[in-house]
Amino acid sequence: MNIIVNGGSRGIGKEVVLFLSQDINNQIIVTGRNEVALKSLAAGSPNIHPVTADISKQDDLESTFTGKIVRNFKKVDVLINMAGALVSKEFMEIDDKEARFMMETNFFGPAAVIRLVKPLMPAGSHIVNISSMGGFQGSVKFKGLSYYSSSKAAISCLSECLAEEFKGSGISVNCIALGAVQTEMLGEAFPGYKAPVDAFEIASFIAYFALNCHKFMNGKIIPVAVNNP
Repeated sequence: MNIIVNGGSRGIGKEVVLFLSQDINNQIIVTGRNEVALKSLAAGSPNIHPVTADISKQDDLESTFTGKIVRNFKKVDVLINMAGALVSKEFMEIDDKEARFMMETNFFGPAAVIRLVKPLMPAGSHIVNISSMGGFQGSVKFKGLSYYSSSKAAISCLSECLAEEFKGSGISVNCIALGAVQTEMLGEAFPGYKAPVDAFEIASFIAYFALNCHKFMNGKIIPVAVNNP
């Protein structure tokens, strides 16, 4: 399969790439801001193809992203939007730059990637967006995550909308709303907090879901958490 993991230089995205790359028949384009980390991830793995891209800067996406996809893939079977940004500050303290960075990375960037990649996706392909329990309607909310949770709620709703829009093309769109997972991003935002699940454990689930679950569902937001959230 030809797979794009958007946001795979660290954390869950990195573990998803490593899991998928175990099958040599999977050719994987992995994107991220950290060029050094991407090259290290791809070292020794002929089926991992790194593409340095900052999806919060959409003006650069088409030139740096699309051309490299076309050079590697004639079609895309699976797109997994893993990229995420989290700044933990209360609503009245967060500045406009931080708020926009989260919205660009968590919503506008993935939406732009979908627009760029969709023409390469045949019937039977699958788009998986990664959201958060923080953006899941009815879940417990936390101070300091207003913009983060709102951006994740937006990508969840977009998934439902695109599932309907892309139905005629045979492209499935689903969304996974994750609870707390032990990652670098979580540790930076909440020092000392210990999540009940690590990145490797959840990555195996995401990889399986992306490869298989479009056969059984479309337009679904799946909450994946051992507690609330």
